[in-house]
Amino acid sequence: MSTDTAPAAPGTTPGSRSGAVPAAPDSGTTPGFAAAPGPEAPRRPRLAGRAPARPGPAAAVHSVSAATAALLGLVGLGALLHEPVLIPPLAASAALVHCAPALPLAQPRSVVVGHLLGAAAGYAVAAAASGSAWAAAVAAGVALGLTTLARTPHSPACATAVVVVLQAPAPGRFVPLLLGSTVLLVLTAFAASRVRRAAPKYPAYWW
Repeated sequence: MSTDTAPAAPGTTPGSRSGAVPAAPDSGTTPGFAAAPGPEAPRRPRLAGRAPARPGPAAAVHSVSAATAALLGLVGLGALLHEPVLIPPLAASAALVHCAPALPLAQPRSVVVGHLLGAAAGYAVAAAASGSAWAAAVAAGVALGLTTLARTPHSPACATAVVVVLQAPAPGRFVPLLLGSTVLLVLTAFAASRVRRAAPKYPAYWW
């Protein structure tokens, strides 16, 4: 006597009972073995860090030569007026405006007003204390606070405050020379950024 076999339910394999769990699709791996890991992204060397990319030779020569030319002009101006003490802070400013022209510290507002505030801090501290290294450190801190409050961040302005305390230049000669030198530094950076077409344009903002 023959028995009728019920058709297999959808999703089940022949010969299995109704309601059985459907067979898992073939994943391409051998049972009992994990899938092989895919290719990993190349890792950066630890020593590389997050430093910016090295500029090309043309960009490096352009920025360095422009900064050097500006500083030589300021040295000549200081020699004519017998005021060489401006070189340390302005050298730092030149490095900022020519090598990092997009930073807030390098913008004209920060360069010009920042140095004037640094000079004001130096003269104020020098009037209240002797021209010692302790007073110079206080003047640098005051200059940092003033430039922060005035929204003119410029780290070389702290060096201007130190120079004023330690060298005690005559304000009638030093302040006009400082103002003219910072304006000249900004204008030379502006001109240098237009000479080379691929150079980043300076400034990002004037005020």
